[in-house]
Amino acid sequence: MYLIVGLGNPGKEYEFTRHNMGFNVIDKISEDCGIKVSQSKFKGIYAQDTIEGEKVLILKPQTYMNLSGESVAAFRNFYKIENKDIIVIYDDIDLEEGKIRIRKKGSAGTHNGMKSVIECLGTDEFTRIRVGIGKPRENEDIIKYVIGPTTNKTREILKQGVDIAAKATLEILKSGVDIAMNKYN
Repeated sequence: MYLIVGLGNPGKEYEFTRHNMGFNVIDKISEDCGIKVSQSKFKGIYAQDTIEGEKVLILKPQTYMNLSGESVAAFRNFYKIENKDIIVIYDDIDLEEGKIRIRKKGSAGTHNGMKSVIECLGTDEFTRIRVGIGKPRENEDIIKYVIGPTTNKTREILKQGVDIAAKATLEILKSGVDIAMNKYN
């Protein structure tokens, strides 16, 4: 069984922000696969289904970003999911807007949601898909940049990254992470 996690912040005020790319990818996968993410457990909303012949749990932690790992670890532990079968999707300021990068392991960088996930799982050895949101301008506040409103033009570029990340996630389920990395990195 796979655990597919999208990181973001709950609440209407964060819906279209750069920091919610993980939630947006989960929404895209759910929409494309006809899955309703609406059950509640372990500080998250989730769905359990089959995608590409694989059993999956799709999760959007509802803890706010900095505590995302609590929900992820609870799901992993309860369902006895191996770390290699966890896919975490999140925004990355070090990637150009709309680009994605898949890795099998690595550090959290400056991302507090990933710091929480790594700390609560006790490992950095799980698949992650980073969705590029670009860097703020030189004097722009980083917090306002990631959780502030975006322009329609920026939203369209970010939506392209969301679409690619959703396809990459399905490719991981279908063909494995190595093939997905070769295809999408």
